[in-house]
Amino acid sequence: MPISGLDFNIVLVFFVYGLAFFSMGLAMMLEAQRAPKLAEARVLWPLAIFGFVHGAHEWLEMGVLIGVWFGVKMPAWVPWLRLGMLVVSFTSLIIYGLQVLRPKGGRLSSREVLISLALLAVYLLLVVTTSLYHQTTPTHWMEHADALSRYMLAVPGALIAALALNRQATEAKAENRPSLARNLQLASWGFALYSLTQIIVSPIDLFPATYINSAAFIKLTGMPIRVVRAVLAVLITFGLVRATQVVETERQQAFLAAQKERLAALEQIQRDLVEREALRKELLRHIVIAQEDERARIARELHDETAQFLTALTLDLATLRNSVSGDDKVEALLNRLQSLSREMSREIYRMVHDLRPAQLDDLGLVAALKYLAAEEHNRSGLEVALEVEAPCQRLDPLVETVLFRVAQEALTNVARHARCKRAMIQLQCASQQVALRVIDEGVGFRVDVDHVPPHGWGLAGMRERAESVGGVFQVYSQPGSGTTVEIVVLISETDLVEF
Repeated sequence: MPISGLDFNIVLVFFVYGLAFFSMGLAMMLEAQRAPKLAEARVLWPLAIFGFVHGAHEWLEMGVLIGVWFGVKMPAWVPWLRLGMLVVSFTSLIIYGLQVLRPKGGRLSSREVLISLALLAVYLLLVVTTSLYHQTTPTHWMEHADALSRYMLAVPGALIAALALNRQATEAKAENRPSLARNLQLASWGFALYSLTQIIVSPIDLFPATYINSAAFIKLTGMPIRVVRAVLAVLITFGLVRATQVVETERQQAFLAAQKERLAALEQIQRDLVEREALRKELLRHIVIAQEDERARIARELHDETAQFLTALTLDLATLRNSVSGDDKVEALLNRLQSLSREMSREIYRMVHDLRPAQLDDLGLVAALKYLAAEEHNRSGLEVALEVEAPCQRLDPLVETVLFRVAQEALTNVARHARCKRAMIQLQCASQQVALRVIDEGVGFRVDVDHVPPHGWGLAGMRERAESVGGVFQVYSQPGSGTTVEIVVLISETDLVEF
C-alpha cells in the first residue's frame, strides 16, 4: 500500500505525541527521586506512570498504523493491550489528581478506593452492555470500549489533573514562587483542554459519539484530533519540565545558600579559634612574664637577705672560734658550721643565677648560654658545646628569656634521661627568625608516646613557653638515635638591638 504524505504526517504526530508524554513521565520520575520541591514522591509517581504508559500507548498506535501500511497482520492481543494501556494511564492520572486535591498529609481512604473501583466496574458494565446491545464485532467492541474509556476515565482524569495542577500553581504563587506558578498553570491549562479533546472519539452508534466524533472534527477543522492532542501534550510536557527546572534551580540556590551558611559558620568558628588561640598565647605570655618576675623577686630576696644573713653568720662563727681557742671539740664544731655556711652560700648563689642569671639581663642570650653550658658541666659533668651561627643581636627580653629557659630545661633532661656525656647548643640568628637547638646523642625516646603528660611535663612547659612568644617548638627523637629539641621564633628587625 503506498504511503501518502498525510499518512506520514500522522505517523510523525503519533511519534511527537508519544515522545512528549514519555518525556514528561521521565521528568516526573526523576523529580520524584529528588528532594520534594515540586511535590511529594508518592504524588509524582502516578503522574510519571501516566506519562510512560500513555506515551507508549501512542507509540503502539503508531506501530499499528505502520503495520497496516505494510500489510502486517496484528496479533489478537494488540487491541487488548491498547485498551489496557489507555485505562491504566488515565487511572494513574486520576490517582495523581486525587492525591493533590485531598487535604494535606492525607492518603486515599478506603471510601475513595471503593469509589474508584465502583467507577471501574460501571465502566466495564457499560462496555459489556453496549457491546451486547449492539451485537458488535470485535473491532466495533473495541471502538466502544475505547470511547467509553475516554468518556469515563480520560475526560474526568485530565480535568482532575488540571484542577490539581491549578492548586499547586496557587500554592506556589502564595509561596512567592511566580516562575513555578506560571509553568504549573500552563500545564493545568494544557490538561484542561486535553480533557475536552477526549470527548472526540471514533464515529460509533453511542451518544454523543454519533454527533461529536473524529470524522466531524476533521470535516470542521481539516486536521485529525490527534494533532491537537499532540500539541497539548507538548504544552503539558513543556510546562511540567520547565517546572522541574525551576525547582531544580531553587534546589541549587538552597544548596548554595546552605553552603554559604556553612562556610560562614566555619569562618566564624575559625575566627573564634584564632581569637581563642591568640587569647591562649597572650595568657601564656603573661604567665611566662609572671613566672620570670617571680623568679627575679625570689632571686633578689635570696641575694639581698638570705645571702647576707649567711655571710654574717660565717663572720660570727669565725669570731666565736677565735674566742674559744684551745677547745678542740668546740673548734671542730665551729669549723664544720663555717663549712656548711659557705656551702649554703654557694648553693644560694647558684640558685640565684638559676632563677635569673645576671648575664641574661646584662650581656644577652649568648653570654647566658655560655654560663649555662659551664654551669651544667660543673653540676652534672655534662660537656656542652655552644655553636653560634652568625652574629646575634639582642632580642626582645621575653624572647631571650624563653630561649634560655628552653635550653636550660633541655639540658636538664639530657643530664637526667639521655645517658650520655655530651650535648650541643646551636643558635642560629637571622633577620626574620632565631632558632635554638639542643642536640644529644643519648638513648632517645618515642616522641608520640613518651613525652605526653604526665610523663612529659618538661617538654609541655617548653612548648607553652615557645607558644607564648609565637614560636614553634619541635622534638625529634627515636629510641637509640638521640634527641633534638628545637624552637624557632619569628622576629622583626624592630625587635633587634645591637650590642
